[in-house]
Amino acid sequence: MTGKDIIKITLNLVVIYIVGGLILAFVYAKTSPIMFRNAVYEKEAALKKLVPEADSIERLGEWYVHEKHSEYFVAKKGDGVIGYVIQSFGKGYSSYINTLIAVDTDFRVTKIDVLGHAETPGLGDEIEADSFKDRFAGKDPEHLKVLKTDTVEYIQAISGATISSRAVAEDAVKTGLEFLLKTVKEKGTMNGTDGSS
Repeated sequence: MTGKDIIKITLNLVVIYIVGGLILAFVYAKTSPIMFRNAVYEKEAALKKLVPEADSIERLGEWYVHEKHSEYFVAKKGDGVIGYVIQSFGKGYSSYINTLIAVDTDFRVTKIDVLGHAETPGLGDEIEADSFKDRFAGKDPEHLKVLKTDTVEYIQAISGATISSRAVAEDAVKTGLEFLLKTVKEKGTMNGTDGSS
């Protein structure tokens, strides 16, 4: 192979990389607004699913957990507050678990929803099962502890997925609930002020 051949191959590879990069940039520019819009619609649908009786769910502010941008909301029926929803993240076995938590005005969990994760299929992904999510109903921060034994007072761990169970209960849900309690009670978010942190 001559020096001319090497230069020719190198130039061909450079052109291919440049063209490929331009194509990827074009596709990203066209699809990213669509993906953003779809993510907004999915979050709105998830919020409505968590508090179906609410007439409106309004954004109160934003906060960061595990350096991830999250939001929190107030759910209203008529002019009255019927609860709150907070987005939170928990550090699982192989991913950060994106979670929405709905609470009543006494700050007890009414429902949770797992929006996204990359936990182990067949084990950690059981955090999406209704049988696991239903264990959170009625819990306050003091009862968001994961146990490996049968319990109704606390959260029973998913067999073989204790780390994922703890990431949801003790990290995402408990941390989110504690932040919400502090922000709403101490900073007056009930009146609509932003409690960003």
